[in-house]
Amino acid sequence: MIILKPCKEEVEKYLIKWNTLENYVLQEKSLDKLFFDIIPENNEIEDVLIKCSTLNDFYSTNIFSIFPVAKKIYNLNIDERLKKGDLTLVNDITYVEELNKHFYSFATKYCSHHNPHVYPIYDSYVDKILRYFRKEDNFCKFKNDDLKNYLKFNEILQSFIEFYNLKEYNIKQIDKYLWQLGKKYFKKKY
Repeated sequence: MIILKPCKEEVEKYLIKWNTLENYVLQEKSLDKLFFDIIPENNEIEDVLIKCSTLNDFYSTNIFSIFPVAKKIYNLNIDERLKKGDLTLVNDITYVEELNKHFYSFATKYCSHHNPHVYPIYDSYVDKILRYFRKEDNFCKFKNDDLKNYLKFNEILQSFIEFYNLKEYNIKQIDKYLWQLGKKYFKKKY
């Protein structure tokens, strides 16, 4: 399997393709409306629960008991940290003691939907693509587990952007590119 090297033309191709994916485009618009217009803050548990439930559904994150996750987020009082772009917030949200589980990918999505140009989204497709290009081009030295530490993940992603000269794209655009690339080449087998 050979994946074309990341470059402006490739990113543009996938961004154009993204706009043809009606379900994803409309889900993202719906989430933007929910997170930016209807419920921008996280100071009421009901609001956090609605946002968590919607993200869980749209992204199929398979969190079967969403209330403890929403409660954890609500109790962290996150609004100021989100506005400041505090990347440590993701790792603070990730572990939900009541369920004794880590919800790292979900935590990245929750933060990203509040501040999409600061918080990149981690998921298995992005993980596989970053590993692939590490092997192909050695764009950055990292251990696989580093991708599950949000500060390191962000540094790796910034190295990817720098190495392939993709600085003109924001984090959300890079996310759309990487996710589609990962979905195309590392499709999950059910």
